[in-house]
Amino acid sequence: MKRITEEDPQYWDTQTQISLNNEQWYKVNTEIVKQRLNQTEGSHMLQRMVGCEWDDETGDINGWVQYGFDGEDFIAFDLKTETFVAPRSEAVITKHKWERSGEAVRQKNYITHRCVEYLKKYLKYGQSTIMRKELPLVSFLQKTPSSPVTCHATGFYPDRAMLFWTKDGVELHEGVDPGEILPNHDGTFQMSVDLDMSHLSSVPPEDWGHFGCMFQLSGVPDMPTKLHPDLIMSNAKKNTDAVTVGVAVAVGVLVVALLLAAGFVVYRKCKAKQLTPPPSEPDVDKVLMKAST
Repeated sequence: MKRITEEDPQYWDTQTQISLNNEQWYKVNTEIVKQRLNQTEGSHMLQRMVGCEWDDETGDINGWVQYGFDGEDFIAFDLKTETFVAPRSEAVITKHKWERSGEAVRQKNYITHRCVEYLKKYLKYGQSTIMRKELPLVSFLQKTPSSPVTCHATGFYPDRAMLFWTKDGVELHEGVDPGEILPNHDGTFQMSVDLDMSHLSSVPPEDWGHFGCMFQLSGVPDMPTKLHPDLIMSNAKKNTDAVTVGVAVAVGVLVVALLLAAGFVVYRKCKAKQLTPPPSEPDVDKVLMKAST
């Protein structure tokens, strides 16, 4: 928007005036629709949705103009036939009136020209944000050996991505439970898809490589990740590792205790030798007396 306002300093003023004009249009037409539907009392809502699509590879353009009243479809513009579609009888009068007045031509011109021009401009000025792509970190998760294996992808952008399980490169549908795309705190996204472990119960671990998880994001190469038992992070492995570490620590503590005990015994013996007084010198007189006897 900063680039757009630099190019067109009157942009906000122009858009404000358009919105004020639309306000008057909505007031008038809301009253007309209320009378057509015989709902002249209470609060009501008239809605308008306009949009366009442009394929930068083929140049194809598609678009829509739809009107709703109190949350239900009232009338819509069909770009292919350049006519209006009235899903309810009360809108037929509007359909004929707009087609006779040339409204269909104006709507087509807006979709195929002005809307697409703005779309291209927004893509150009916001390319660093709108067109950026970030690839995810893909992991395999499992709560218990009997739980489903979850393929989890996080850190990707934008959110228009697909994640699914495959076998020998072909997408799996049976036993698969896809999750929703969720936002991360840093503006990227995450998603996951579960695979029922019963489908792998008869498959030896060395053949798990036939299964994999595929991440797809438009504009970047596919990211396949083969399944392998060693790649699965699970609570069971954490518990096993914790027990192993605990046993190792306990053994280490016992060894240290034994070494300390042995050292203490040696120390006591050495200390005892130091504290025992040296034998006294022999009594010469007694020795002589014994010798003479």
